[in-house]
Amino acid sequence: MPEMPEVEIIRRYLDKNLVGKKIQQIDIRLPRQLKWPQTVEAFSKLCCGRAIKGMERQGKYLLASLEKGIKIVFHLRMTGSLVFVRSGECYENAHTRVVFDLDDGSKLVFADIRTFGVIYGLKPGELGLVKGLAEMGPEPLSGAFTAEYLQKAAEKTSMPIKNLLLDQRKIGGIGNIYADEALFLAKLHPQRKACSLNEEECSRLQEAVNQVIESGIKDGGTTFRDYRNGAGGKGTHQEHLYVYHRQGQPCRECGVLIEYTKVGGRGTHYCPMCQRIEP
Repeated sequence: MPEMPEVEIIRRYLDKNLVGKKIQQIDIRLPRQLKWPQTVEAFSKLCCGRAIKGMERQGKYLLASLEKGIKIVFHLRMTGSLVFVRSGECYENAHTRVVFDLDDGSKLVFADIRTFGVIYGLKPGELGLVKGLAEMGPEPLSGAFTAEYLQKAAEKTSMPIKNLLLDQRKIGGIGNIYADEALFLAKLHPQRKACSLNEEECSRLQEAVNQVIESGIKDGGTTFRDYRNGAGGKGTHQEHLYVYHRQGQPCRECGVLIEYTKVGGRGTHYCPMCQRIEP
């Protein structure tokens, strides 16, 4: 699933290539992925004929800002992608769900293998219709995501610390890959109760979260199967991971084999030596 680094990389590429282009028509091949307005006709009427003013990101959401305050909100979820196709280029994807035809002959293609992704077309004042945006907590790398904030969030719950990191209402943008990586760097076991973390551990974790997010962006994101950037290419961060997807392989720091378990129903990777569960 694209997480904050992957979505930010897509945003940056699309922002450079879409600004100023006008949406001429929209080919919606799977209408059930439209969440608002709920008809093809209403969505097309809202968006067609409007120029794209910029691409924004909030957590794992991408927002295309159009003229007159209209926003198209994309949530890629597990297997969604947004690819810019220049005029005259050939782009084939059997899982294409929506195609935005632009006035210079280029296209913005939304593809989704498992079709869990969703799209909203929103008028000014309607962002609250997207519950995930309305309830999202502060993002890593933001001024609001401080060690003090993390400690206050942690001390209020006995859930495993990994579950807290994945709760988008507490921290926006972190997913399974970067949660595992941050916990490794902070030397915290993913099953530790959040409320058991002390001030120094919360400070380490806050720094680790920011570090893994920055590294993921620097490396162009993580691609194992489905993630593609805005140009349709793959990321390279998978080549630098410490624990995620490395079960049975030696820890890069101590040599003990990485283990796999489930925390809150999510596949979880950790080093039993570097990340001992005892507080």
